[in-house]
Amino acid sequence: MTPYRATDPALWPLILGLLQAEFAYMEGRIDPPSSLHTLTRESLPPTTEVWVIGTPPVACVFLTPEPDALYVGKLAVAASHRGQGLARALIDLAETRARALERPALELQTRVELTENHASFRALGFVETGRNAHAGFDRPTSITFRREVG
Repeated sequence: MTPYRATDPALWPLILGLLQAEFAYMEGRIDPPSSLHTLTRESLPPTTEVWVIGTPPVACVFLTPEPDALYVGKLAVAASHRGQGLARALIDLAETRARALERPALELQTRVELTENHASFRALGFVETGRNAHAGFDRPTSITFRREVG
């Protein structure tokens, strides 16, 4: 299955549904709650690219250029399609986009509580580079991971 850029507005409800289904396990585990609760297509930075796999989408990733990296957000794969290399395909695509956009690295954040995500990102070649606190918190709430573009 080949990733494609989701430019058709009709895909947005399907992408949002995929994210809601696959991020549901975070409810009650992370604090503060996920930004998914307020996510709309209009709330994304205008430079964000949304990429999906499948029709309807069974995997997605949001890519946003930042000054020193391509930010990888909202990576999700439907439970029914896990273990098929779709997350790796989307990260490989992100690396291709980073090169095209002349960004030296991929960067992402995941919540401190989601230890299974930490292991997945390490397996995809990411290394921890920092811990951050959301506004109003006096403890780290997220971990930054980075992968240099080869």
